[in-house]
Amino acid sequence: METLSRLGSALPFIHEDNSITPLIKSEERFRPTKKAIEAELSNPESDGITWEQLIERLLEIFDSDEVNIDEVEELLSAYHTIKTDWKKYAKYDAYKYTRNLVHEGNGKFNLMLLCWGPGNQSSIHDHADAHCFVKNLEGDMKETRFDWPSDKESEDGTMVEKGAVHIKPDDVTYMSDELGLHRVENTSHSNPAVSLHLYSPPFQSCQMFDERTGKALRCPMTFWSKYGEKIHRKKSERMYDVVSTAD
Repeated sequence: METLSRLGSALPFIHEDNSITPLIKSEERFRPTKKAIEAELSNPESDGITWEQLIERLLEIFDSDEVNIDEVEELLSAYHTIKTDWKKYAKYDAYKYTRNLVHEGNGKFNLMLLCWGPGNQSSIHDHADAHCFVKNLEGDMKETRFDWPSDKESEDGTMVEKGAVHIKPDDVTYMSDELGLHRVENTSHSNPAVSLHLYSPPFQSCQMFDERTGKALRCPMTFWSKYGEKIHRKKSERMYDVVSTAD
């Protein structure tokens, strides 16, 4: 059982054992909601939890003194995608995928919608020592994992692929820097895709890697929209969007 331990007032950081320094202790005031959601999860005839229950329970989980990776994955799996729940956050761009902030999670995690046009893909990237959970909400996606260049490279210097998995709607995946690097893509060349991403702790930049050479470039992570409203930035700021394509 893997847990993300939390304590104190600063943002958490990752340890070699895949745990995070504790932040804040949990409080009993959250128990009624937890019991209600656990009842939904244990009911074989349940249609799953609602979008509102998902977010509320995530806030409870990450307010605990320990966060269980399996519990977060189970919770994300229990939400069965309904487009009307998240449609207002889904903002697209004609040339690249977009990062749309849904919730800031009181600084302990953030939740965002990534909208992928046909054929869009991220660069190969790390997660800046954060834990990454991804739930596919719409479309067909693919995750390809790579070894860190410092750990393994081919004879010609190209990065080494560890494996790939196709992600269908309602599938949930987990990723961390301990597991390597990855690239995510919309495999359809005619239909869009939408994925829900949770990062703990939130991060503002990450490393992107050239598959041919393994060389890394640190780039800022920007949002296309926040809470359903498009962000209008200066032209100089938008230049980063060309390279800031990792999640």
